[in-house]
Amino acid sequence: MRRYLRIVVLCLACGFCSLLYAFSQLAVSLEEGAGGGGGKPQAKAASWLAGGGRGAARGAGNPGSTAHPGGSDRYSLKIQPIERMHLAVVACGERLEETITMLKSAIIFSIKPLQFHIFAEDQLHDSFKGILDSWSFLQTFNYSLYPITFPSENAAEWKKLFKPCASQRLFLPLILKEVDSLLYVDTDILFLRPVDDIWSLLKKFNSTQIAAMAPEHEEPRIGWYNRFARHPYYGKTGINSGVMLMNMTRMRRKYFKNDMTTVRLRWGDILMPLLKKYKLNITWGDQDLLNIIFFHNPESLFVFPCQWNYRPDHCIYGSNCQEAEEEGIFILHGNRGVYHDDKQPAFRAIYEALRNCSFEDDNIRSLLKPLELELQKTVHTYCGKIYKIFIKQLSKSIRDRYDRPPKER
Repeated sequence: MRRYLRIVVLCLACGFCSLLYAFSQLAVSLEEGAGGGGGKPQAKAASWLAGGGRGAARGAGNPGSTAHPGGSDRYSLKIQPIERMHLAVVACGERLEETITMLKSAIIFSIKPLQFHIFAEDQLHDSFKGILDSWSFLQTFNYSLYPITFPSENAAEWKKLFKPCASQRLFLPLILKEVDSLLYVDTDILFLRPVDDIWSLLKKFNSTQIAAMAPEHEEPRIGWYNRFARHPYYGKTGINSGVMLMNMTRMRRKYFKNDMTTVRLRWGDILMPLLKKYKLNITWGDQDLLNIIFFHNPESLFVFPCQWNYRPDHCIYGSNCQEAEEEGIFILHGNRGVYHDDKQPAFRAIYEALRNCSFEDDNIRSLLKPLELELQKTVHTYCGKIYKIFIKQLSKSIRDRYDRPPKER
């Protein structure tokens, strides 16, 4: 009898212990739920870190997962942040419409979410906010707005270099200290294929390369640097900085060779001495300074083909970008103001088509036919004679992005 009683007592004790364990696990799960779940993730504003400057940051769309305050380490490890492609632009003067059209072209074709870093004069901020906030339904991008800021001791000199505010791009690695990699583009850029594709070139950098740009010219006979430059420049014809892909972590760490001292200088230390030495010899401002830097550090530059930065110079005197002839234009660069005059109507036709395009799928799909009709009217120009390279990649981008079922995009 005692044996049976002991067995009953032992069973009761085991059951009691099981109940205690179950209640403890329930309490833990409730604690984690209260600390780690619920609520929408908040957009993280980019820091403004240059010289005590002030930056306004606004978000549009879902910024991706972030660790939740109060959550346990075990819970936060399960959350993988969404990789964002960082795109920077500098807008001053009458560049609002151009910049908005460029941003629209980036959004239309890109796959991964985008983070825009927009540096603009104060009077443009409200306009940017109004337009970009009206696009928040897209849920595909965030943006941050920053004032134009240069080192205080030389601000006036930097601001008037070449075009107003253009040299701001030189200071992006020093301002956006939390950003690892960045694609800088001029306001007159149009993406004809996903930003994802040029972003993927970062993976092709070797261990010494810190930035990527296209040559200034393909044909030396019409090159500017090899005929007129009064300063060192990269390669045979120089480089164009209108599309500049950067590994900014490497840029901040590197010590650069130079012709001013035997001591190698870091990015933040080399810019002003270069300007002082060459300011009377440079024509294209900050682009010339970049040419000088990479002349002395050629191992640090990844050169991508002209189709990633296609300009009027590639067709104005006859076609000289072989890669674009074969595969089409990837990124269109409407410098020389060609989006706003009649000198190169093929460039203007692309710009106006994207400027007037809305984000509705049907509107984007129907963009090509009227655009091709407009391009056919430009065959009296050298660029218009090869108008099909302007829509070759654009057609593929629309087909890949909008003609496939959503699960296959």
